[in-house]
Amino acid sequence: MIPGFSKNSPLVCEGIVGDGCGGGRFFYVKGETLYAYDPLTQERIELLREVKDAKSISKKACIVTIECEEKILHFDLSLLKLV
Repeated sequence: MIPGFSKNSPLVCEGIVGDGCGGGRFFYVKGETLYAYDPLTQERIELLREVKDAKSISKKACIVTIECEEKILHFDLSLLKLV
């Protein structure tokens, strides 16, 4: 669990172990930034800035998809950049 966040929030998703990159971590948008959170080490890593008007987030394999008001962003965890 991420301190101060609910797993059921549309701006939080969990990486499934064995489903590519980021297994066991949580990915979330706070403000205009995408973060990865490791519940074992309690470390938070900033992945992407300037995520404007995020509405929801999901993850499949190594791709974190962020649905925003104006566009959809695809962040590749293996490349650590937008694709």
